[in-house]
Amino acid sequence: MEKWSLMTMAVLLALTVRWAVSLGSYSGAGKPPMYGDYEAQRHWQEITYNLPIRQWYFNTSDNNLLYWGLDYPPLTAYHSFVCAYIAKLINPDWVALHTSRGYESQPHKLFMRTTVFVADLLVYIPAVILYCFSLKETSAKKKVSSALCILLYPGLILIDHGHFQYNSVSLGLALWAVLCLSHDWDLLGSMAFCLALNYKQMELYHSLPFFCYLLGKCFKKGLKGKGLVLLAKLAGTVLVSFAACWLPFGTDVEQIMQVLRRLFPIDRGLFEDKVANIWCSLSVLIKIKNVISPRTQLKLSFAITFLSLLPACIKLTVQPSLRGFKFALVSCALSFFLFSFQVHEKSILLVSVPVCLLINEIPFMATWFLLVSTFSLLPLLLKDELLLPYAVTTPAFLAVCLASFSILEKTSAEDLQLKAFSLSLKGYVSWFKSFPRIVRSLVSKFCSFSPSLQLLPALKYQWRGCPFVVPRGSVQSSMPSLLVLQFLLSLSLMGLLSVLSAAVPPPQRLPDLFPLAVAVVSCLHFLLFLVYFNVVILWDSRSRGQKKIS
Repeated sequence: MEKWSLMTMAVLLALTVRWAVSLGSYSGAGKPPMYGDYEAQRHWQEITYNLPIRQWYFNTSDNNLLYWGLDYPPLTAYHSFVCAYIAKLINPDWVALHTSRGYESQPHKLFMRTTVFVADLLVYIPAVILYCFSLKETSAKKKVSSALCILLYPGLILIDHGHFQYNSVSLGLALWAVLCLSHDWDLLGSMAFCLALNYKQMELYHSLPFFCYLLGKCFKKGLKGKGLVLLAKLAGTVLVSFAACWLPFGTDVEQIMQVLRRLFPIDRGLFEDKVANIWCSLSVLIKIKNVISPRTQLKLSFAITFLSLLPACIKLTVQPSLRGFKFALVSCALSFFLFSFQVHEKSILLVSVPVCLLINEIPFMATWFLLVSTFSLLPLLLKDELLLPYAVTTPAFLAVCLASFSILEKTSAEDLQLKAFSLSLKGYVSWFKSFPRIVRSLVSKFCSFSPSLQLLPALKYQWRGCPFVVPRGSVQSSMPSLLVLQFLLSLSLMGLLSVLSAAVPPPQRLPDLFPLAVAVVSCLHFLLFLVYFNVVILWDSRSRGQKKIS
């Protein structure tokens, strides 16, 4: 009973933070003619309510696709229609065709904010609560702490309830899918993920881990017996789920093709704005968009993305495990974010939410990543005048993680899930031990041939103090302190750039100096995190005995 009381308090606190953030500004507020994502969502309500389905994705006199044309899958369109139906009952002017363009008012803002709040409360938050409650080998206090940290993750709050989007719906559905798979409800999990994918096409970031995990389970059961039956059931579930979502568009092939063209535009370029991925960071040195043709950019990004996520996918297929599945969700989504085509800065949320699922297992690294991911959104948040919510929610999140998990004490190889990796390096220890002797011998021979270096022995150089000679156990003891130091330096750098971005005007010749600095610093962090997560995946030989969800 006590854990439910604590969880209720955690949820109420998370809801309070969400509502407080929603009182602030939003994307494109008072900025005609295009406004921003707030107007895009309102415009989709206008279109879906007033036009027949066959015109939702087509350019017509009543539906100018250049003005926030619908470019998300059918479930988003259906959701917009439901919101529009309610809006029509409250005030028809909010969704009036043509005349409602750019509509802004306090009552309408309250309505729009409420739709996000309700979606979060119905889809995302229940999935987080059930996920944390079903963690095994975890105390009730840790379960509540995990839920509180996940629900207070500032990146999702600032984008959905500040900037204005409905990411909690697709991410919530994906989380429901993870929850179902962890209970071995594979068909329900497949259906939930299909719904997530049909709400936002960016859920493709998570598609390969789902596919490889389920395929690996089929292989494990045997493709001549139960495995084949499961594979057939999964295929049927996916087909039925997609057919139900696309049914209104399935009567005409041209309808389907037009929707797909809207979902996957290749003419928008390699990246947009100052996104913290490899292509935007490299553009500081090489203007890739000017050097390489768009078609070549697409092929190059596809090849590098595929190669970067291949090891994790192979490992998950060969050795399917729930723990490996969760880490693969992070690794593959991060590979997509760093290397794929047409990446938005908000896509980092597709990496962050799977990282949230690991906060109970690797609290130090998870907290560090979530702070960096929020920092990477800073240029967008400043554009939307959300500096105050960012400056409050980010330190508050760090404080909650420090209090809940004592993250600065969770930096040992075992806490970082790197014990297997460190053990695999023992074969090189003997070589490292002999290295000082080799160097000493070479230096001695070199000194005997060079009179100017005969005074070196007089310096009483002690080889025991040489950095090459590492006393037994000192690596293990120094690693946590070094990692904590790097963490503190990282926080200091992010804090400094946040202050400079908000308070110091950039040079006239370099108007994008601070946004690019934020993108490059974040990208370097993400590259290191990608290496870390892949090391954990590839060196993890445990398919059993892990912390399971039951």
